[in-house]
Amino acid sequence: MVAAINDLTERHGFGPMAAASPPNFQLFSLRDDPDGLWVADDGGEILGFAWSWVCGDLWFLAQLFVAPTHQGRGIGNELIKRTLEHAEKSKAAHKALITFTFNRVSQGLYMRHGLFPKTPIYFFDGPRDGIKARLTGPPLHGLAIDGSASQMRALAEIDSRAIGVAREKHHRYLLDDPATKGVMLRSGSDCVGYAYIGSNGHIGPLAVIQSEVLGDAFMTALKTAGDGSSEKISAFLPGTCDSALSLAVNHGMRITFPMLLMASPGYGDWAHYLPRNPGFM
Repeated sequence: MVAAINDLTERHGFGPMAAASPPNFQLFSLRDDPDGLWVADDGGEILGFAWSWVCGDLWFLAQLFVAPTHQGRGIGNELIKRTLEHAEKSKAAHKALITFTFNRVSQGLYMRHGLFPKTPIYFFDGPRDGIKARLTGPPLHGLAIDGSASQMRALAEIDSRAIGVAREKHHRYLLDDPATKGVMLRSGSDCVGYAYIGSNGHIGPLAVIQSEVLGDAFMTALKTAGDGSSEKISAFLPGTCDSALSLAVNHGMRITFPMLLMASPGYGDWAHYLPRNPGFM
């Protein structure tokens, strides 16, 4: 994965972006649903792999990579055929993925299999001190997510409105991550959304029940991240989220690289959702 990403980003002038990290979410997904992982193997050498997960009626292609020295041999096409069997087996009504905007070959591959460009997603980051200096008080109140039954019901309702499916297992995964803090976002007595903030200053996922409160939710998440110790604050912001994009630019954050949400027809209206990363969504 690291070799494939860095080969792509270096060829397009962005320099190396990926570094090896523990495959915690991959292992969680493998335990949850082993049908989501396929490996292209040649005599014990892994040439590529595809990994997908399912929540409700949404199938999501988290990763599909082929080693740079073996690209152009049809391995990617064979992998996506097999991972789409996972979608068919799960009877998913919707399919989606996030890829690099400049990855033209992959986009053509996905379009041949019925996933089409929906909206750009921009990775923003900026220095914490500079962002914090521009912040005002948080407009929403953040209450720590504790995994209670009432909170899980509220999270399910928010996700169902924001992305069309509930994601309890993924919330449980995040709550077990000591490097991630989750907060329910409240306006007065009303629960209007949630946000997760990593110890590395990364915001996401973040979701709200309606797009009108997205700006307040993102401002509150920025304030929470600003109170941390990370040198940078970052977030993935869809092009449909005008208020969050404006806040990011006006608070000193800048686009690092562009990505693209691709999905089957009828899915992909992310007007009040900020993904965590291209694999988790």
